[in-house]
Amino acid sequence: MKKLVQLMRLWLMKFWVPLTIVIVMLGTAVSLTVVLLHKQQITVQIPNLTLRKQKGVESAPISVLKKGEHLQILKKSEGWYEVRREDESTGWVAGWLLHRQQPLKSVTPLSETTIVLDPGHGGSDVGSLSTNNKYEKTYTLQLAKRVAKQLRKTGARVIMTRNTDKIVYLAKIPKVAEDNHADMFISFHFDSSPDPNTATGYTSYYYHKDNGSYALAKSINAKLALPLLNKGVEYGNFLVIRDNSVPAILLENGYMNSNHDFKYIKSKAYQEKIAKAIPIGIQNYLTNQTKTAQ
Repeated sequence: MKKLVQLMRLWLMKFWVPLTIVIVMLGTAVSLTVVLLHKQQITVQIPNLTLRKQKGVESAPISVLKKGEHLQILKKSEGWYEVRREDESTGWVAGWLLHRQQPLKSVTPLSETTIVLDPGHGGSDVGSLSTNNKYEKTYTLQLAKRVAKQLRKTGARVIMTRNTDKIVYLAKIPKVAEDNHADMFISFHFDSSPDPNTATGYTSYYYHKDNGSYALAKSINAKLALPLLNKGVEYGNFLVIRDNSVPAILLENGYMNSNHDFKYIKSKAYQEKIAKAIPIGIQNYLTNQTKTAQ
């Protein structure tokens, strides 16, 4: 027995370095596996999330997820997660809603929508000028931020082409929507006339008619109801909507060089009115798209 103990001691002394390395590697592998498995698990934080057959708000719904359900994440793509439930059934759910902890009044198709907002101009590109030399870029950013806030309240995933006073080159703007696989794109602007105080009103522009852009422009324009002349829905050959493959519109929300319009443009109340109308217009658009698809 004593001899066996001595042999074991000699063996350990000889091989303790490789043995230690093996033990450390095994421990690391086990820990990493546990961490990876944990990362692939997620608990539903808010109730009534729609589980869909495929990724995307237009895909057929399968079921509704309950708050507290434990899911295994199988795949992540374009903001959506493919998940497996405890009963082994699978489906796709909007990933940003799975991570949301703040309750929603209701989960709607708008909640599952990715929307790119584009505050026109920025940086050295100041846009149109008011009669007292105020820049269009200032008010497009203010307005887009207000719209983003209202949309996020609904649960929607909102991506801004800019959040600060910086220039975003025109050719790159449509790519923001395409690279993020957005469901729609809205660009905010304020118009200008050749001569000051000769024009008034707001216009909703589309370029593509068959990809949902025209329908989106109509739905939003119908809900704006602003205290200016509604010039309706018009075709507009603007790069940011022309070179955009997703439903894309451009909103001119008044004339910068009209003293009458600018009084509203700079108003928080006016901007809030637009911000609250746009989610309703989008929801109506999504509802109509669903009916058309059926």
